[in-house]
Amino acid sequence: MSLDSLIKERHSVRSFKIKKPDWRKIMEALEAGNKGPLAGNIPSVKFIFVSDKEKIAGLAEAARQDFVATACFIVVVCSDTKECKRAYEESAETYCHQQAGAAIENFWLKLTDLGMATCWVGSFSETTVKRLLGLPDTVMVEGIFPIGYEMGKTKQKPKQKLDACIFFDYWKNKYMKPIR
Repeated sequence: MSLDSLIKERHSVRSFKIKKPDWRKIMEALEAGNKGPLAGNIPSVKFIFVSDKEKIAGLAEAARQDFVATACFIVVVCSDTKECKRAYEESAETYCHQQAGAAIENFWLKLTDLGMATCWVGSFSETTVKRLLGLPDTVMVEGIFPIGYEMGKTKQKPKQKLDACIFFDYWKNKYMKPIR
């Protein structure tokens, strides 16, 4: 599938088939995520692959979203801020979030390419997730990603048009000077 097709096809899925995905394919998607850009070439993004049903149920409870428990696998994306803080001090968390966002998009596009689906679950009790997965204080949980094959076809919500979100040279300027 072309990159443009993948970008258009990618969407959030909250209803999964019972069929279990091949975990090796998920590793391919994680490899794509691992190739995201890094601030200062400091790898802060970490992935936790969860297959234990009790942990999956605990993550669903931490997110207060029942559909999370229906996934066969979950990937929890985290940022370990320790090394970034040494290099970037107060900007470290921002850079870690940016790196995680880039990794997540690569991961999600590859999952889509492999015929799988997910949903970015960003609302959860971080304390509960950290306890469930044994995460240290230096680690921030960026998102929970239940993975499976889409049940049916989710109707995609339309995205805003580019002209609604692009400005030229300064905030709210909707007009571009002619380029000569």
